[in-house]
Amino acid sequence: MASIDFSLYLVTDRRLFPAGDALFTAVEDGLKGGVRAVQLREKDLTVREILDMAYRMRELTAKYHAGLFINDRVDIALSAGADGLHLAQSGIPVHAARKITGDTFAIGASAHNLNEALVAEREGADFITFGPVYPTPSKLRYGAPVGTEALKKASEALSIPVFGIGGIEVENVEEVIRAGARGIAVIRGILNRADRKGAAEEYLSALETP
Repeated sequence: MASIDFSLYLVTDRRLFPAGDALFTAVEDGLKGGVRAVQLREKDLTVREILDMAYRMRELTAKYHAGLFINDRVDIALSAGADGLHLAQSGIPVHAARKITGDTFAIGASAHNLNEALVAEREGADFITFGPVYPTPSKLRYGAPVGTEALKKASEALSIPVFGIGGIEVENVEEVIRAGARGIAVIRGILNRADRKGAAEEYLSALETP
């Protein structure tokens, strides 16, 4: 099983930016602020487009000694030399991805309820993102927020790390960690900020506060 040694997980969304290199610039700002794990999550692109982005993101994350996770695409994750894979509920099952990648490749899985989380753990996931914990535009299609009580139950039931996701601001990081989460996953909390490096530093400071 792969070791998960980060607490702040940055998830990409290029739609927040104009065309060009803006997303890479934003991610690099986060990396400068201490982000050590990035998930490339651009589901609406062609395979070739995602692969090109993955190669570039691999170079960028390697520069800062950060892990790179590719959303859903095992082939792209392996081709780009990524550190891991992040699987949605609608994608390839964890057990199938594990069979392809072996034991040392890190696999994260999205879960929106306790049963999904337990299935992912049983099938070999190394960590879970659980949510949405709070209201957030990027997770509206998953329904109402699950809240910190559901996060607490999942964290207590699983032996692998659980990351809260969905609407997590610096101000509610402490509540998420008190619910048992190992860390947090964010999109807009960093990428939408004018000072993205500072935002990453603020999140990490909040995560390190007892």
